[in-house]
Amino acid sequence: MKPARIPANEAKRIEKLKEYGILDTLPEQAYDDITYLASHICATPIALVSLVDTDRQWFKSRVGLDAEETSRDVAFCAHAIHQPDELLIVPNAVEDSRFADNPLVTSDPAIRFYAGAPLTTSEGLALGTLCVIDREPRDLEDEQRKALAALSRQVIAQLELRHSVIKLEGYQERLERYHERLEEANERLRSESLTDELTGLANRAAFDRRLDEEVHRSKRQNTPFSLMLIDADRFKPYNDTYGHVAGDEALERLAAVLQQRRRAHDLVARYGGEEFAIILSNTGVDGATILAERIRRAVESTPMPRRELTVSIGAAEWNADMATPLTLIEQADKALYLAKSEGRNRVVGAEPYAPSEKENRDDSRQR
Repeated sequence: MKPARIPANEAKRIEKLKEYGILDTLPEQAYDDITYLASHICATPIALVSLVDTDRQWFKSRVGLDAEETSRDVAFCAHAIHQPDELLIVPNAVEDSRFADNPLVTSDPAIRFYAGAPLTTSEGLALGTLCVIDREPRDLEDEQRKALAALSRQVIAQLELRHSVIKLEGYQERLERYHERLEEANERLRSESLTDELTGLANRAAFDRRLDEEVHRSKRQNTPFSLMLIDADRFKPYNDTYGHVAGDEALERLAAVLQQRRRAHDLVARYGGEEFAIILSNTGVDGATILAERIRRAVESTPMPRRELTVSIGAAEWNADMATPLTLIEQADKALYLAKSEGRNRVVGAEPYAPSEKENRDDSRQR
């Protein structure tokens, strides 16, 4: 296998990619529509919007493939970005010396045919590709090639639209005010000892405070938010077998994974023992379960001091009918219990909340 060389403009290319703020975002219909059309027009079982990051390719949208990302070393798209104005066509990967022994060719998904249209900005920076893939050798007709290139330009148009929104008038001023408030909050956090000593995450007190803030914000602005409860599977046997020092090392590593996978505005807290919590602003339960699955996979693939660890995750969305934040915690805890009882190492999202008859009677008496 021959990994693609690093482009001469790599630093500018990565800087531009980060500027769009697109990496690790949730699925969006606009991009999914484009991959669907690419797959349909080119008559291929797989179509991807692939963005080539520093050491990985991440799929903003995908048809016919379960993986969310792969190593950059094996990425066909890492070769395609070297020709920003041309499609990279590989009629039969088995006969191409660059890809013949590539694990994506020799094993699942067993790529044979690849066609990638670079996602090229107005500055000539190729950020990734819109690509179509087949498990049989083949080629594209001229009209299909033109259509794939046209659709790749629509992906760039979507990225530019996102970028324009970020740069709206007054954004910088609001951002500066936000950073000032964040620094003040961080200072209060440090002064009031709201950090867990072992993991460096927010502790239970910080979690309770943030949860109250999110409830008030949701009521005031009518915006959603969700809660994840995350529990390390079979952690007591891990501690009993390898000792508390190894257990603490595992918790520190698990905390690091959660911090790495969180979004900038989410709060990750050590909820107690081997249990963690994440408060997800402006996110419903469907989005929360997608993010939770990413976390679950990341933990599963992270080396631990003695043996691998997995996590079970329960997610629930705040509902205006909930009496207190404790009700949200109870809903997430029920979903976590279900994930545990169904075999662990899985994600369960809570069903939409409906108050019980007793809660309705209690609420009526309070009124």
